[in-house]
Amino acid sequence: MKVLLVTQYFWPEGFTINELATSLVKYGVEVKVLTGKPNYPEGKLYEGYRLFSLDEEARQGVSIQRVPIVTRGIKNPIRLVLNYLSFIVSACFFGPWLLRKYHPDVVFVYAPSPLLQAIPALLIGKLNKIPVVLYVQDLWPESLTATGYVQQKWIIKCVSWVVKHIYRSVDSILISSRSFEEPIRRFAAQALISYLPNSVDIAFTAPQVWDQVTPSVLDDGFVVIFAGNIGVAQAVWVMADAADRLVDTYSDIKLVILGAGSELAWLKKQKQEKKLANLHLLGRFPVEAMPLMLSKASALLITLADQPIFAMTVPNKTQAYMAVGRPILAALNGEGAKLVTEAKAGIAVAAEDPMALAEAIVHLYKMTEQERLEMGMNGKRFFLREFEQGKVSTALLDYLNQAVKEYK
Repeated sequence: MKVLLVTQYFWPEGFTINELATSLVKYGVEVKVLTGKPNYPEGKLYEGYRLFSLDEEARQGVSIQRVPIVTRGIKNPIRLVLNYLSFIVSACFFGPWLLRKYHPDVVFVYAPSPLLQAIPALLIGKLNKIPVVLYVQDLWPESLTATGYVQQKWIIKCVSWVVKHIYRSVDSILISSRSFEEPIRRFAAQALISYLPNSVDIAFTAPQVWDQVTPSVLDDGFVVIFAGNIGVAQAVWVMADAADRLVDTYSDIKLVILGAGSELAWLKKQKQEKKLANLHLLGRFPVEAMPLMLSKASALLITLADQPIFAMTVPNKTQAYMAVGRPILAALNGEGAKLVTEAKAGIAVAAEDPMALAEAIVHLYKMTEQERLEMGMNGKRFFLREFEQGKVSTALLDYLNQAVKEYK
């Protein structure tokens, strides 16, 4: 089978689609990716890439075709809109020409925000007379309003119309959270919707050798690690507040944040102004370093803002944290919290409640090493049973084959 993967985000940006694509290759699938230039989450072009060029590269058997885009910038709504639109226009304009000699069996869209990136996939699917399968990671337009970037009703109405068209035009829809089904059916009641959870590379289940030295701050004390995008959706103020509550009383507890994003500068300012010696902002590291770095944690932290849309979302890092086998602190509502609780993999508290988060950190800190180890192993067992990469890849391959068969 030949699969054209359309996604605005791909390696070296840290998304779970990277491992899913390479996993499909191991099953004998020929995967070609149509994507943009890497610039997430820092908003600037990664080193080694040219912004306005058509580049082709390969990684672990996956062929990657990159089209020009406008970088997203930092906390700049206009640049963010231009970033979204530029990929759509660029992929629609260059994509069919670049892929003129490639004849895929199916188009697979990996769709975190923005969902609008499905537009070039629909065009390519129509031109090639092949099915389009959409993998929904974020709900639109709900995600658009939850972050506060867009509040104008006329814009939301226009986006809703496009979203409805996308849901009704694709051949099948895969959802990463079961809670997504009802909102999607409001737009497309007859859509073929199936559940496909996110996963991570099996490497996360065992410590990995990395060719550089990990930061020394990870080597002692009670280390709570947050890894990933540092943005509005993550309600990072909760981390700063929790750190402030703990800094004078529990000097052995460290909050370590790995990543970058629009709120990183604000966190740095809070650290300086409040003298948060227990808050360590280490920046972004390569995806390859994450299994080893996360395995050094005493606990792993997930946070999301207190918004209805985020209560329906299972953050991608949930599966990674479970795979690593460390206790999870989940400061969020809804599906993500329910998953951590069901797996008995950690402690869940309400979103945007810094006092509850601080208390949960202390509770874990006071537990015995054996009790924390059991929590971590519960998460790992749950991951292997429900989210293991091979199972997810096999299920995806079945869905893609079904789409091709039913289209014909």
